Amino acid sequence: QVQVVEEGGGLVQNGGSLRLSCSVSGLTFSRKPMGWFRRAPGKERELVAAVSWNGVSTYYPDPMKGRFTISKDDAESTVYLQMDNLKPEDTALYYCNAGGVYSTSFYSPSDSWGQGTQVTVSS
Repeated sequence: QVQVVEEGGGLVQNGGSLRLSCSVSGLTFSRKPMGWFRRAPGKERELVAAVSWNGVSTYYPDPMKGRFTISKDDAESTVYLQMDNLKPEDTALYYCNAGGVYSTSFYSPSDSWGQGTQVTVSS
């Protein structure tokens, strides 16, 4: 059974930074792509970042480019999301997804989700 646990959310001021972490067990982490999503109140879930199985390739939707950085640590079975220059519109519940389908232009999630971690950016 795959387990996905996110940590690192919190309250930050406009322009601030946060680093989210996601620990994964129950799958061969080093061979799996990973993704981060978010869901803001009243909005649909959206992809914010994805990384290839080997960590070499990453994908970000345009609003996140230059502000968000995803990375994998295979030794720790952990994927990180560094978020800089945060804006109030980044306020959302952030979810980690393990083992989806990755390409350089999309990430299709698997059924393996964490419970989410709340990020709130004050203006």
